[in-house]
Amino acid sequence: MQTSGNYETDGYAVIRGLLAPEVCNAFLNQFQAAVQQSGTPLSKLARANHLLRREAVEMYGYHFPPMLTLLWGLTPTIASLAGRDLMPSYSYFRIYREGDVCLVHSDRLSCEHSVSLTLDYSDGVPWPLEVAREPTEPNASTQEDFGDAPFASIAMNPGDAVLYQGVHRRHGRITPNPNGWSAHLFLHWVERGGRFADKAFDGNHDTIRPANFSFR
Repeated sequence: MQTSGNYETDGYAVIRGLLAPEVCNAFLNQFQAAVQQSGTPLSKLARANHLLRREAVEMYGYHFPPMLTLLWGLTPTIASLAGRDLMPSYSYFRIYREGDVCLVHSDRLSCEHSVSLTLDYSDGVPWPLEVAREPTEPNASTQEDFGDAPFASIAMNPGDAVLYQGVHRRHGRITPNPNGWSAHLFLHWVERGGRFADKAFDGNHDTIRPANFSFR
């Protein structure tokens, strides 16, 4: 794993090789097997999203245990890279199709520190993520592009990721996807005791209450 960029001052950093390509392939194969086993056509997992111009296949981490396990397991690594004491909030998986774009936006408050991880491309063509170079306060607006604001364009290979301050750094994919499909994983954290600490575990406080086993 190799990192570049100053996360503290730039608001983002590039992580090359966060996961091995073989791990990315194993994740996708397990996801595909789980979908096939459920008997649900992949198209039935497509959802509308205000950031996209058409539906995309999406799955939330709490509905697919390997994704949730990855979020929790990566927490110490991402906390070290971000230089913060982090708690996981949520994760999700998305498959984009050829020609898709993602509007420029800020993430919701559960995404104080975020990772966009590329899993694979059908045609092997890196599709960049664009991230604003200047911070902003959280807002729900979306735009087609960054206008006159400066931004970075970061191309990723399978297993590469971008760590970014999702609430304060607007981001998107403004160049149409050149692949037939591309698969991506999005992982999010908040700071322990911080401004958005109540969003840990996506606000599901029953998740973190002490266990109470009985062996009667």
